[in-house]
Amino acid sequence: MAELLWVGRRHPCRAILILDINMSPEPYGKILAGNAERVRRAYDLFSAQPVDWAGEADPAGPQDDFQTTIARPVSVTGPGTYFRRAARTLQFEPGAAEGWWFERMDLPNDLPTKVSVRNVWTTARNIVLRSGSPHNYMRMVEHIIALKLGMGIDNLSIKVDSGDPPLFDRGSLDLVEALSSAGTVATKAKVNYVTVREPVCLGAENGGFLAFLPAEGGKSLTIDCAIDFPNAIGKQRIRFDLTPKVFRQGAEARTNTNTAVKLYCQTIGLLFADIRNSGYTNKNILIAGRRRYVNEPKLIYNGKSLEAVWHRAIMDLLAAVALIDRGRFAGKIISYKSGHALDVDMIRMLYKHDLLGSALDN
Repeated sequence: MAELLWVGRRHPCRAILILDINMSPEPYGKILAGNAERVRRAYDLFSAQPVDWAGEADPAGPQDDFQTTIARPVSVTGPGTYFRRAARTLQFEPGAAEGWWFERMDLPNDLPTKVSVRNVWTTARNIVLRSGSPHNYMRMVEHIIALKLGMGIDNLSIKVDSGDPPLFDRGSLDLVEALSSAGTVATKAKVNYVTVREPVCLGAENGGFLAFLPAEGGKSLTIDCAIDFPNAIGKQRIRFDLTPKVFRQGAEARTNTNTAVKLYCQTIGLLFADIRNSGYTNKNILIAGRRRYVNEPKLIYNGKSLEAVWHRAIMDLLAAVALIDRGRFAGKIISYKSGHALDVDMIRMLYKHDLLGSALDN
């Protein structure tokens, strides 16, 4: 039940699984799932929404030729997300195998779980990974695995003491700083840059959409992300080429909720153990009222907080892209009123329809 805290910032965005036969060259590509007319209207609304912040273009993109891992182990400890009275520790260690892996140290008989779309258990409120035993899970991994692409670290072992991740007042900046302090080293394996073979799109029931466009002969990833909430958050849009510097800039963005959910958790929610023990506070989440924020928002640009859209683009969206276990994704992603469910549905579709190929072949 603790996941109810996330309802306020999530739109109902499961894709309608109706294949679209319209093959016209729309700017968002072929619609793999969703209603075609609804997607067109959503794209028009997205295009009309002003960009609040745009990073400088970086056509060269990342220049890593070889996969990386961290140079030395490092750990981070914080209060539990769902059990605030318990300290939770993430132990980051150099990765011997390709990819990112979670290892539950409290379950010595279970194998590590690879960060892969194949191991997604649920996206109902957040991304939960699981493999093997039903007990071998890791909740709310998005705030951790987004660092895979954001920091350009290909291989990593993450040892955890439970399935409950730590929660911090500064979003994921504590994790960024920890991995930065560990340093990186190159391995002997080359980086595999992947992209979509053609522009593709998924539509959502809430009038949002998510589009993946191919890389144009490079290794860079461009994000154009917009949100639209009926409260103080309102309309926000940012556009940038992903670099470690830009990622660090947005990593302080916290998740958000609304006052109705906050009230629920302080009243009826106290009947349920997960909510009663939840680690959420006025410091580690952003709370939006109808017309104003309940607590102090961060990431102010030209007098407007963009914390919510930074979190959406940097943490949520990149976490889903990190579930691609074939390499680093390059190209362009357009996200409008999307959420975890639609994000992960897109990655599943890319695998199901064999839509991923080498970015360097374009």
